[in-house]
Amino acid sequence: MTIEREQLEADVLIIGAGPAGLSCALHLANLIEQHTQAKKSPALSAENIYVLEKAREIGAHQLSGAIMDPSALRELVPDFEKTAPLDTPVTGDAAYYFTETGSFKLPITPPPLRNHGNYVVSVSKLVKWLGGLVEKKGVNLFTQFAGRELLYEKNGIAGVLTEDKGLGKNGRPKDNFTPGYELRAKVTVLAEGPRGSLTKDLVTRLKLDGLNPQIYGLGIKELWDVQPGRIDTGYVAHTLGWPLTSDLYGGGWIYGLRDNRVSLGIVVSLEYHDPLFDPHAAFQKFKTHPFVKKILDAGKLVRYGAKTLPYGGWYSMPRNYFDGGLIVGDSASLLNSQRLKGIHTAIKSGMLAAETIYDSLCAGDNSSAKLGAYQTKIEQSWLKKELWAVRNFHQGFHGGLWAGLVNAGLQFVTGGRGLIDPMRTEAGYKEYTNLHRDRVPVDQATRFKGDGKLTFDRLTDVYHSGTRHEEDQPCHLVVLEPNICGDRCVREFGNPCQYFCPAAVYEMVSENDAPKLKINAANCVHCKTCDVADPYQIIQWVPPEGGGGPNYEGM
Repeated sequence: MTIEREQLEADVLIIGAGPAGLSCALHLANLIEQHTQAKKSPALSAENIYVLEKAREIGAHQLSGAIMDPSALRELVPDFEKTAPLDTPVTGDAAYYFTETGSFKLPITPPPLRNHGNYVVSVSKLVKWLGGLVEKKGVNLFTQFAGRELLYEKNGIAGVLTEDKGLGKNGRPKDNFTPGYELRAKVTVLAEGPRGSLTKDLVTRLKLDGLNPQIYGLGIKELWDVQPGRIDTGYVAHTLGWPLTSDLYGGGWIYGLRDNRVSLGIVVSLEYHDPLFDPHAAFQKFKTHPFVKKILDAGKLVRYGAKTLPYGGWYSMPRNYFDGGLIVGDSASLLNSQRLKGIHTAIKSGMLAAETIYDSLCAGDNSSAKLGAYQTKIEQSWLKKELWAVRNFHQGFHGGLWAGLVNAGLQFVTGGRGLIDPMRTEAGYKEYTNLHRDRVPVDQATRFKGDGKLTFDRLTDVYHSGTRHEEDQPCHLVVLEPNICGDRCVREFGNPCQYFCPAAVYEMVSENDAPKLKINAANCVHCKTCDVADPYQIIQWVPPEGGGGPNYEGM
């Protein structure tokens, strides 16, 4: 069936309304405003900037820890403190090592975990605020539109095709069918966050890979209302140790917010060896530790969420410029994995991209040669200085916690070099240990269920994520070779998708006395762990119909 699609043209198309994408739009609109006031040519307009966001509203899919270094936001919006939705400045911080029944407070908080001058924020609220500033500048901001595929042109891209709406599970048009749009632009900016489906395809097709493959962590988070006096507003605690073993890289956090609200969670590197490890269950156990339980006791769960984080850093950065486009933020591997901060680097990358695009529009040149100035700008800014100093940080933990801490110390005194530079690494999904029938997968009927007060099963948590999808639509979790799931994966790895997914999307069921994978796509919180951690790399996460997914209001 040939589908007629409406074509729209813009100067700039930004895919993703997170901190990086919105900062790019806002800074570019400001540059265009100054250009117009100075009566320069060619004529430019902020109305020719389009921003696409797949969520129901701006901020609904934005999840983070989140402590924000305000340095980049201060560059973008100098008076941000007057109007930005900042929850609280950090008033105190500490680092703890947990055993199963006790805790040890480090006498000195490690420098990367010191947060004086930073703010605890809701990323969801922050990007809503940025979105309002962007719209006031005349930028066109479209929610509930997901990019289905890029429009490739020679050695670059020329825009995006948005998803068709109103398709049934069988892929056939329903009565409300609306074909996707063909959006063409002189410059397209990929600001999809970690493991963006379009960015993944682009990097593979144009061979833009960095020196190392990208490696990821999985962050799982809950927001609680707690009893008064349980934690000081602005107090930040980071933890190492239990419930994670020493061969796992990861840790926990507890942030005191205003109005007796607490943000807490754990992050685990997706390079672990045990295919039956359950990150969600580990997080629930984390809450039973006496230190954490004392804070949460008699409290109430408000929200839940999960997302992946790009840990690879400088040596995993893809080439971030090409004919007709740029890559920004987490999609460009700009997270500082040592500080566990990426909001400020995302904002700065968006601003540098905007400056590059402005020069491109003025020159009428969107070639790779012209847009390559973006990489130069990164290398001449504080982004390079900050990320270069931690270029081997995460790789140093490949041998476990204790080896990682030794490597981190050596890197700290050598400006990021350590003993080996660059430290090479493999993609995390290659790290699973083959079961060889030595272990029996956990009986799903006895999986962690929680007590319903302090700890919860995955479905209860998914309920608190506000996740909602149109049920009658094609599955957005595409398994390329489903026969592997019921055969090889059962024998070799015990179907780890049942364990690593923090939203109970994947389930092995019996059909005609044979195991078969069942996908509960409506549960998906868009963390993309499956796309990252599947040992055979046969699961492809693609955007569902626009508007579907979690609602991370206030997180």
